[in-house]
Amino acid sequence: MPQGQPSVIPDDGLTTRQRRNRPLVVVHTGIGKGKSTAAFGLALRAWNQGWPIGVFQFVKSAKWKVGEENALRVLGASGEGGSVDWHKMGEGWSWVQRDPLGDNASNEEKAREGWEQVKRDLAAETYKLYVLDEFAYPMHWGWVDTDEVVEVLRDRPGTQHVVITGRNAPGKLVDFADLVTDMSKVKHPMDAGQKGQRGIEW
Repeated sequence: MPQGQPSVIPDDGLTTRQRRNRPLVVVHTGIGKGKSTAAFGLALRAWNQGWPIGVFQFVKSAKWKVGEENALRVLGASGEGGSVDWHKMGEGWSWVQRDPLGDNASNEEKAREGWEQVKRDLAAETYKLYVLDEFAYPMHWGWVDTDEVVEVLRDRPGTQHVVITGRNAPGKLVDFADLVTDMSKVKHPMDAGQKGQRGIEW
């Protein structure tokens, strides 16, 4: 199996194995499609390794059944790979649905409650992979303090990987993260008036 070779070998006193197994903070941001899709692809790899996975969906509707949720729940219950827990925090807000007349306080409170649960799970080392889907938005909107997020992630115990998705990831988070992908858009069917479709968007 091909393996990536680092371009730099840091003088950090760690062995190759220690450095390889260092827990990562991964950020998928940008205006292009595929940020959550890529994060769920990582979740599939983690499931195959037998890792416990926690998905925290922050601003997509609690009623929205995304395809990845059904697939990962079935895989998690199969007993063949890792376990999967799926937590829905939002009430339907996303970057395309934000309504200044909506119930801002309720949505903000739910986002903060979701972050508090993530903090508890990190402290307890509940999962080996955390997918914080759309978590960049609560930070961008000021609902959750970015400085606190960075501090908690920096101090998390054990070997816990964290993937954060969403547009407008704050600069402090980007600077702190180990792996950052900014997904740009070249073309999208919506530019030609085509709405999202089954099997592609959900």
